Amino acid sequence: MRVTLKLPMFGMNMDEATVIAWLRAPGESFRKGDVLYQGETEKVTSEVEAPCDGRLLQILAPADSTVAVRAPVCVIETV
Repeated sequence: MRVTLKLPMFGMNMDEATVIAWLRAPGESFRKGDVLYQGETEKVTSEVEAPCDGRLLQILAPADSTVAVRAPVCVIETV
């Protein structure tokens, strides 16, 4: 099943974050808990983990892009 992952809220007053780097490439498989990408706000840098086993299909928010909370960042295929 295809699922669009959205930018999570890292802190209570967070409105947006910058995607620093993707640690998986499109077509690459991952396991639940693997780090997919790193996001940064003014106060914190966070690693965003995969919510399930799957495969990264498409990156919607490339590295160095600023994304609003709950905006789509990638599309995955769950296993």
